[in-house]
Amino acid sequence: MSQAAPERHETDLLIIGAGPAGLYGAYYAGFRGQRVALMDSLPEAGGQVAALYPEKQIFDVAGFPAIKGQDLVDNLVAQAGQHEPRYFLGHRAEELVHHEDGEHITVRSHKGAEVQCRAVIITGGIGTFSPRPLPDAEEFEGRGLMYFVPRLEVLRDLDVLIVGGGDSAFDWAMNLEDIARSITLIHRRERFRAHERTVEHVLASSVDVRTKTEVARIIGADAPASDDRTAIKGVEIFHNESDEREILEVQAVVAALGFKADLGPLKEWGVQLERRKILVDTRMTTGVDRVFAAGDITTYDGKVDLISVGFGEAATAVNNAVTTIDPSARLFPGHSSDQA
Repeated sequence: MSQAAPERHETDLLIIGAGPAGLYGAYYAGFRGQRVALMDSLPEAGGQVAALYPEKQIFDVAGFPAIKGQDLVDNLVAQAGQHEPRYFLGHRAEELVHHEDGEHITVRSHKGAEVQCRAVIITGGIGTFSPRPLPDAEEFEGRGLMYFVPRLEVLRDLDVLIVGGGDSAFDWAMNLEDIARSITLIHRRERFRAHERTVEHVLASSVDVRTKTEVARIIGADAPASDDRTAIKGVEIFHNESDEREILEVQAVVAALGFKADLGPLKEWGVQLERRKILVDTRMTTGVDRVFAAGDITTYDGKVDLISVGFGEAATAVNNAVTTIDPSARLFPGHSSDQA
């Protein structure tokens, strides 16, 4: 995956959002002979799937009786990679400008990258997707503190603190039990939001679960670990009713506090919004010239939010974008099996 991008890049099609729909759209755009770039606010491809449930089994993707979220993402990245898309990861799309020639658009990211393209497809799930941070923990991000775990092995034989009470927190706890040396899970309330069966499984496991407990501060290690995995040696926690405090000796913290979804600058691009989603027609057009949308961020009568539906919408958006870029192109190019 090519992530090192120049400050200015020219392409045929820019896809905003590198989740499943965006990745499949990148493959399909390449199949249609388009140069393609993807821009996503998260540092890794995969969107919500990679961020929230990479180790969870998904059962409703066509062709797979069951597949782990991260495996699905890896397959989609490999599929898209056949056509060498350019990735702008960790770049939040901020500004969209139509050129006077009526045929080009420039999208600028919050880091100053500029992508000039001939059409845009927004597949950004539910908008800009950013984790809810722990207080004063910025210096440990990527150095022992993580908001999602793309690979469980990075926490092997470490003492791990998981913060949160939702599905993600309990999924991490369940999947890490045989990998981490020890696991403590804390939640600021007594009640959990996670699925009841998962909660029961974790409560019956070796995970130390504590309620009404929060993080006071993260304690840095005197020297970095020899394998550079962590800069953390402990976390001070406190009971939010008694204020009783304790220092846990841990080397890793998973802050599963949820993610904030914000449509952000998309609201200024002129697309029509309905309940925080982009209203599209059967061609996946947004009402803004050369701007299409697909996936969970879209809405229309009868819409069903499934990954499999997003795949179809992405293909529809790409095909219609291609005919916008080149009016002489065919809307339906034929089946891929006919072109092998």
